[in-house]
Order: sequence, then structure tokens, then C-alpha cells
Amino acid sequence: MELSEKERNQWGSKLGFLLAAIGSAVGLGNIWGFPYKMGATGGFGFLLVYVILAVLVGVVMLSTELAIGRKTQKSPVLAYREMGKGPFKFLGWLAVLSPFVIIFFYFVLGGYCLEYMTLNLSEIGFFDGAIPTGDESFGPMLTNPVGCIIFAALFVAITLFINGKDLTAGIERFSEIGMPALVVLLFIIIIRSVSLDGAAEGLEFMFKPDWSQFDSFGKVIHVLAVSGSQMFFSLSLAMGIMITYGSYLPKHENIVKSSVIIVVCDTLVAIMAGLAVIPASFALGGSDAAMAGPKLLFVTMQNVFSEMGQIGAVFGVLFYLFVIIAALSSCVSIFEVLLAYICDDREAKGKPADRTKVTWTVGAIVSLGAILVAADGLGSNGLWLPLQEQLGVLGFNDCWLDFFDCLSEGIMMPLGACLMAVLIGWVIKPKSVLGEIGAGDKYNLFYKISIKFICPVVMFFVLLGQISSFFGLGWFE
Repeated sequence: MELSEKERNQWGSKLGFLLAAIGSAVGLGNIWGFPYKMGATGGFGFLLVYVILAVLVGVVMLSTELAIGRKTQKSPVLAYREMGKGPFKFLGWLAVLSPFVIIFFYFVLGGYCLEYMTLNLSEIGFFDGAIPTGDESFGPMLTNPVGCIIFAALFVAITLFINGKDLTAGIERFSEIGMPALVVLLFIIIIRSVSLDGAAEGLEFMFKPDWSQFDSFGKVIHVLAVSGSQMFFSLSLAMGIMITYGSYLPKHENIVKSSVIIVVCDTLVAIMAGLAVIPASFALGGSDAAMAGPKLLFVTMQNVFSEMGQIGAVFGVLFYLFVIIAALSSCVSIFEVLLAYICDDREAKGKPADRTKVTWTVGAIVSLGAILVAADGLGSNGLWLPLQEQLGVLGFNDCWLDFFDCLSEGIMMPLGACLMAVLIGWVIKPKSVLGEIGAGDKYNLFYKISIKFICPVVMFFVLLGQISSFFGLGWFE
């Protein structure tokens, strides 16, 4: 059966929806991805391109996904099945498979954060100054698969507890508490970070223009691809999240205004995350600031806290609590895509869909992938070795986390975003969603130009950039 607007869950308030959407966008990718990519691609130049893309592409694609969700009142697979034509009817599967794969390693990274918060919490009150460094703690953690699985399971349980509740009592309530708490913790960490000796060098690293990054066509495309990939991953685009959240959005809510608010808030938090991480890492010595991925959080930052002495344990607890909230806000939104699809599919077939039962059933299934990633320990425990020789030539030569990240962020997400722009811009035409978006003539003109010409081109280069980066092809270096 088709769900009517009254029958379908809806957000309890506009603020609750915005906080949930912003929380989805503010995740681990912002905390380690934005600062690293900003520094690695020209600092202020990256930020400038990022902001331009957020305006020209981010707002348009975000409003499109929200409109698709609200118009169809369905989760991604069923929404694209209704709106798509020909092969585009299957586009929703990319939007579901991406979060299905991403959740494997997000659960594990959330478990790492819980473990590190516990580590620092255990050091409070012991005044011997011997707070473990990141170098001392990261390796032993990875080579203890049982511990990693236990903490990942704890993080999974917290996520499922939130998702298992009704929309307003679960995700919305968590967002109303978690997002303000995240901002407060972030301000505390920023104040401490920028006040450290040597932090000024980190600020310069972030904000001083380096226009040499634009002195060749290849470099321009590289910055465009990196900025674009961070923008659409940060905004939770092409992951089915915003279509799902849009399906819960009441008809009276202004989609364009909501999209602008989400993009602005996400960008501000991303910059603030950079201020929390980069100056502190430069204060430690500078070289570690270029670390990407998990090492930036669990080696570089833990080294910073260790250098602070006993007070470092307190800031370590606050920092990893902040990261836990950010990871949870993303995980509950990612998992909601899977949950909404199963519930919608069962209801469309006339079968009962008990939200709590479906949550724990799907959670048990995806936990199998999380156990594999946790036990692998970023390649430390040899679980990837059986495939290393066969797939190493393709660039998959590190660990299961990188493999799943490549499938989702590297291929499925940019491909899905590019195809969505082609579908709306050229196949079913912009008018198919503009009525749902409900904006004025000026925005409609801007929207048509962007969705038909700017978005497909940008997302195509993002896809090429991701393939080049993940497979080590060096196309734009």
C-alpha cells in the first residue's frame, strides 16, 4: 500500500528536522576529512572552492533529494522506482547500498572513539603525568580484535537503541540534545587548541591562501574534485539520507530555506572542526597535521593530549565525547535509510513493519560487516591478506575499511549523485521536483542551470577524482 502523508512518520518540529539533518552532515568525515583536505589542497583555496560548490551544487542537490523524498513519501529505492525512467528506476539501490557499506566501518570507528574516551577517563585522577600517547595506544588497540569488537558492539547497541524508537522520540530527541552538546564541546576544544604554543602555525596552514594550487589545469581539477567530494560526502548527499529525511518532512516546510540552513551550518561546523584539530596538531610539532583518516584522531590528537600532562586526560575525554556524538549523529541517519527501506517495502507488500523488530534484525545483519572490519584492525591482524595479492593491483591493498570506503565514497556515492543530476536535469526534467520545492522564479532559473549543467559536470569530475585517488592513478596530480 502507498503511505499517505498522515500515515507516514513526520518530524515533530522544524528545529528537530534541521538538527537531525545537520547532525547527519556533521560526522567523522568533517572532523578528519575537512581539516586534512583543506591543508593538503591549498588551505584557503580549498575553502573558497568548497563554499562555491556548496552554493552552486550543495544547496541544489540537497533540495532535490528532500523534494524527491517529500513528493513520493517513500524511501530511496521506492522513490526512484516511482520517479525514474528506464535504468534510472534502479538508482535508489545505489542510495541504499552506499549506507549499507558505510555503516560497517562507521560502527567500528565509533567503537574506537568509545575506547579512547574510556582510556582517557581512566587516567583522570592519576597525577603521574603518564597519559598514553597515540603511538603507544593505537597499535595495541588494533591488534586486540576482541576489545575492538566489544566496543564496536557497544556503539552498535547505542545506535540501534536510538533508531528503534519512534522518529520523534529517537532520532529527533537525540539530535535536540546531541547537537547543542556537540557545539559546546567543540567550542571548549577550539579555545584550548588555538591557545597552545605553536597553534598560530596551524591557523596559517588552514587560512593562508596558496594560489600555486591553481597554476595548472590538473591542479585546478584536483582541488575541484577534492572539494566536491568533501562537500557532497559532508552533506550526506547520494546516501539516501536526505531522501529518507525528506519523506518525513511536512508539506508546509520550506525546502530551499532548510537546505541553505543545513549547508551553512555544516560548513561552519567543518571549519570549527578544523580549528579544533589542526592548530593542536601543529602545536605538537606540525608534521602529524598531514595525517588523514583514523590516525589523525587516534594518534595525532592523543599525542596532543599526552603532551598536555594530566589536564590532557580531561580534554581527551571531552574531545572523544565530541567525536562520539558526531559519529552517532551520522550513524543513526545512515541506519535510518536501511530501516526506512525495509519498513516501506514490507508495508508496500501489505506486511506488518514493527520498527523496533526491524531495527534489531537489520542491526544484527550489518553488525557482521562491522565485526569483520573490527577484527581486521585496519589490516593489523591479517584478515585482508587473502585478498591482498588478488586485489592489490587494483589499489585495494590495505584493509577492509579502505575497501568498503572505496566502494561507497569512492564509487557508489559520486556515481549516484551524477546520475541523479542527469535524471532530474535531462530525463524527467527539473519541473518534476520544482513544484515540490516551491521556490520563486529566480531560484527556479538558478536551479535549472545548476541541475542540468553544473551538477553533472562537477559530480563527474568528483567521480574521476575519487577513482584516481582510491586507485592511485594520479590523473590530476
